[in-house]
Amino acid sequence: MIPTREEWLEALAARHGERLQKRLSAASVAVCGLGGLGSNIAICLARAGVGRLILIDFDRVDITNLHRQQYKAAQIGMSKSDALKENLLEIAPYLETETHNVKITRDNMRELLLGADIICEAFDKPEEKAMLADGVFEMMPDKSLVSGSGMAGLASANLIKTRKIASNFVLCGDGSSDISDGEGLFSSRVMLCAAHQAHAVIRIIAGENDF
Repeated sequence: MIPTREEWLEALAARHGERLQKRLSAASVAVCGLGGLGSNIAICLARAGVGRLILIDFDRVDITNLHRQQYKAAQIGMSKSDALKENLLEIAPYLETETHNVKITRDNMRELLLGADIICEAFDKPEEKAMLADGVFEMMPDKSLVSGSGMAGLASANLIKTRKIASNFVLCGDGSSDISDGEGLFSSRVMLCAAHQAHAVIRIIAGENDF
């Protein structure tokens, strides 16, 4: 039986405190890229009671995604934005979602991200990461960016860290490992980085500025 909205919010407030939960419920977060990082970030934020998620990815669910991304075998072939929305609403039925099945470019990012308070970068390719960061800093300097860099391979989980690079820029990861190193991506380590990013978002919403 699905709880009422009032029951849902009361349960969250009982865990997080009413003041913080009001901030979380009022927040809008964009997740750019819905693969191993993005799908896990979105689920963490939905469970925390973030009120609105903007989900952006042009790709579709593939069998090769299932070892580290938050999709189901029955969703193969669906757009990632629609599939993730479906899964998130099973977890957080009163979550407000905005989905975009498009590729983010410098030309469209301002329109796509206008409604977000905080932007999560969850791309695979370094050039796409740089493009988003440059665009946010140049066109949306009032918004916070939380990015991931380095979560591949079998290195120690303790190397995944959160660092504040600038007043509106937080970077999570080990800062060096890459899929091209030959060890691939493992769900456990990718999820660690995603959890760092999601927790950084929650801290920003809460007004915590020390990283």
